[in-house]
Amino acid sequence: MGETFIVNRIELRRDLTILGVSELNIDKLEAELDKRHRHVNAVAFAELLQKAGLRREEIINLFRRIGIDDVKITDIMNTFDEEKINEAYGRVVELDVGD
Repeated sequence: MGETFIVNRIELRRDLTILGVSELNIDKLEAELDKRHRHVNAVAFAELLQKAGLRREEIINLFRRIGIDDVKITDIMNTFDEEKINEAYGRVVELDVGD
């Protein structure tokens, strides 16, 4: 990934409100971002958005609004899914496919 995206707090709040996130959950999200010194990787941000009540499609839509391209969004969401699976089940199996 490697790129940095700047998200204006007011724009983020507006977008989250449009997506139906409650003021309470927006405040919690902002507090968590403040704890992290307003710097968070995209996968962790996706997790925070999910905890705030956004569905996968809404998270993807928000990433698009921020300016992240679809290839990077796919990478972010795949990593997000892998981390969720690993949290829930641990590493099930590692396969080494080679000669």
